[in-house]
Amino acid sequence: MQTIAVIGAGTMGNGIAHTFAQSGFTVKLIDVSEKSLEKGMATIASNLDRMVAKATISDEQKHKTIQKIITYTDLKDGVLGCDLVVEAATENVSLKLQIFKQLSEVCDHNVILATNTSSISITQIASQVIHSERVIGMHFMNPVPIMKLVEIIRGYSTSDEVTKIIMDLSIKLGKTPTEVNDYPGFIANRILMPMINEAIESLYNSVAGVYEIDTVMKLGMAHPMGPLQLADFIGLDVCLSILNVMYDGFKNPKYAPCPLLVNMVMAGKLGVKSGEGFYDYSENKKAENVSKQFLR
Repeated sequence: MQTIAVIGAGTMGNGIAHTFAQSGFTVKLIDVSEKSLEKGMATIASNLDRMVAKATISDEQKHKTIQKIITYTDLKDGVLGCDLVVEAATENVSLKLQIFKQLSEVCDHNVILATNTSSISITQIASQVIHSERVIGMHFMNPVPIMKLVEIIRGYSTSDEVTKIIMDLSIKLGKTPTEVNDYPGFIANRILMPMINEAIESLYNSVAGVYEIDTVMKLGMAHPMGPLQLADFIGLDVCLSILNVMYDGFKNPKYAPCPLLVNMVMAGKLGVKSGEGFYDYSENKKAENVSKQFLR
């Protein structure tokens, strides 16, 4: 396996492309937007500069990594000659089904098709693909170049051979792969999202403020980041989408998104990506110095 296509140049996509390229793979980074590709490549360069400054990699390794990445706006051109395609588009069911239907039409039948979805059924995604045994979930954690876990999700038809290839590949990337089965939210988000949602409910019900909730979880539970700050980092729209997938999948009210989360997403307060969520990320403020107040 030498050449990898990554679909989506956003936060997860550029992080996945960075990780594969740094490990010596040729990467084809695909996005319909040239602007998104430019932004993604700029992010990769910036992250590599940070690694050079910390002496994690050399300047030569940085340049080699960037040279390993080729950008494309056309999906058919981008996947040509690839051994593996990793889809990292927006967490939207319809979009992912559409992408995998296209991949089934343009990729050879021996190409492994992986999705970075954090909650959507692998089996449902694979239903769009000829030879569905080659479809698998490869859920990286953010930030991808730093986080060690890759959640490997088998769909109903995913073959043992494909699972082993992806598990071994993850190890070559310096990651720790963990195999889980195909149920809404898998393991990472099935446990994480109800905690985040409960933190938002606690804020909504005026049990405590943003800073206080995060402080309790950081200092009392040894979490490196409080749940509200983490939600901002993930993206409140992504959190809402995952909760909706689990609520629809399990029909259990414990997964119903908090009304405050719904309202914040509708208001465009999405966290770091929009400049404001539970904390203010504008240039003149930092998350740690935000006023101790409720955001309604």
